[in-house]
Amino acid sequence: MSSENNLKLNSIYAFKEGMSTVFDESGTAIPVTILRYAPWYVSQVKTVDNDGYQALQLACEPRKQKNSNKPDMGHFKKMGQETSFKFVREVRVDNLGEVKLGDQLTLESLIKGDVVKVTAKSKGHGFAGSVKRWGFAGGPATHGSKFHRQPGSSGNRTWPGRVMPGKKFPGHWGDATITVKNLKIVDVNLDENVVLVRGAVPGARNTLVKLVKV
Repeated sequence: MSSENNLKLNSIYAFKEGMSTVFDESGTAIPVTILRYAPWYVSQVKTVDNDGYQALQLACEPRKQKNSNKPDMGHFKKMGQETSFKFVREVRVDNLGEVKLGDQLTLESLIKGDVVKVTAKSKGHGFAGSVKRWGFAGGPATHGSKFHRQPGSSGNRTWPGRVMPGKKFPGHWGDATITVKNLKIVDVNLDENVVLVRGAVPGARNTLVKLVKV
């Protein structure tokens, strides 16, 4: 794989590390999410002539050879990599510039003060009841009550004679793709490959996060 490329992208991918607090010049506390930027490599250059649109296929975190299948190894061998990658994503670009297969993309696409929308997979909670999933109050805990955490009535009367679609019930909670808009980049540390985003970002630690400049 070849050297670093400072191509400016509209969107980048990073990994969630956790949350912290920083202070601005006036001493105001700002809650931030720490995102770790791992090296992403150009694994395929898509052009209008060959593919009908212009984009870059990016790859991150090489796998061990025993965990790589032959089709993937053949694909990534074109960029000088002997194994496949854990993460492969595609980013549309307006200008390909001098980008080549195997180029490592840097974090210089983002600067302090940028506003981004963040997309990530939320934490999965499995099957949850209506109290945990929707915040239902439930019933009394004492005085002989036998109604504690049940959903309660879910219908109307003879008409409509059915439960309306979209009613809040127990069910699978979380593990959904969530987008949070208009988050501000508080700081970008190129030496540590770390991005600080103001506010909360969906997902657990080590979740892959997509940041798109707005």
